[in-house]
Amino acid sequence: MSRGRTLRFALILGGLSAFGPLSIDMYLPAFPSMAHEFQTGQSQVQLTLTAFMIGISTGQVIAGSLSDALGRRRPLLVGLVLYTVCSVACAFAPTIYALAGLRLLQGFGAAAGVVIARAAVRDLYSGIELARFFSLLMLVNGLGPVLAPLIGGQLMRFTTWVGVFVVLTGCGLVLLLASAFGLPETLPDRLRGPVRLGYTVRVFGRLLVDKSFVGYALSAGLLFGAMFGYIAGSSFVLQGLFGLSPQAYSLVFGVNSVGIVAMGQANRLLLRRFDPRAILGATLVVAAVGGLGVFVAVVAHLGLFGLLVPLFVTVASIGLVFPNSTALALAEHPDTAGSASALLGLLQFLIGGLVAPLVGIGGSALPMGLAIGALPLAAVLVFRFLTRPVETAPQTSEDSSAPVN
Repeated sequence: MSRGRTLRFALILGGLSAFGPLSIDMYLPAFPSMAHEFQTGQSQVQLTLTAFMIGISTGQVIAGSLSDALGRRRPLLVGLVLYTVCSVACAFAPTIYALAGLRLLQGFGAAAGVVIARAAVRDLYSGIELARFFSLLMLVNGLGPVLAPLIGGQLMRFTTWVGVFVVLTGCGLVLLLASAFGLPETLPDRLRGPVRLGYTVRVFGRLLVDKSFVGYALSAGLLFGAMFGYIAGSSFVLQGLFGLSPQAYSLVFGVNSVGIVAMGQANRLLLRRFDPRAILGATLVVAAVGGLGVFVAVVAHLGLFGLLVPLFVTVASIGLVFPNSTALALAEHPDTAGSASALLGLLQFLIGGLVAPLVGIGGSALPMGLAIGALPLAAVLVFRFLTRPVETAPQTSEDSSAPVN
């Protein structure tokens, strides 16, 4: 593709991949005020986060398998419409449980963008170039975790949590229009599978018995679980226990997100000398060291600085883990990229959804420290015992599929 077309694809696909951080991080600064307004506890507020992550994880299974059969565009546009409508409805939720239900549906809509963005990249690239393009996407979707909490923190100066969902409605509408008019179909008719439940079940069955695919997906999912523990618990820990204002908390969150973007771009340079598997294995070890540092900082009461340094190490490692684990997991499944992408997302967000409410138990920093300390270590063990090297040769003309209108 031309440079201009590549940039356009990166902007649109990166924006679609950013649905998670946009929909999660932007309203994190509002958690304490939401608990006060709805007259409920932090675990109930975190339930709205869990509901969204369950929706975005299970929705990827549906959207991913449909995209393998119907093409990428139709499921994507339907999902974007659902996301935009549910974002409007969230702004008018009368209770915390109504908001949680709407967030579940909003997650279903967001799932189409996240899973189909990954599948579309696999339609276009393979080998080292696949990992490099995923790293390029980190430059775009990495802006989500940088800007979302900053925007959320500033919105809290002038409005309530309702304003956050108004802004999310606008984001959904912009991405809907951009996808409708700027994103062509990337999966040709000849590569599509049948729309049959039995076929879909067999595809998922083959993926689940592929030990290496599960290893790459699960190791990334466990590290994402640690990040979601940070996402769900950091608002209460840093604001409630360390006394940071919503704006200061947003700044800290933004700095950590800049680390993700920076590591994603460093990965493009590292791929010139090292293969994706080597980078992934080394990064998981670094993330585990950072996670143990977070746990020690919490248990030993090392203060704000002692907590933030290892936290930055763990969070920033996502920028290296995401592109390489995704490329390695999808490398051997070009014909079922949508379904493979769906299982990747399912593991990531499902683990995150299970972790999120647990970090609010007890009203202390210890649950968050336990999650961030244990999950990266588990990811290292999974990578060590389940994964195997995969072919990362450059893409050839025989295995490329140019976008078709």
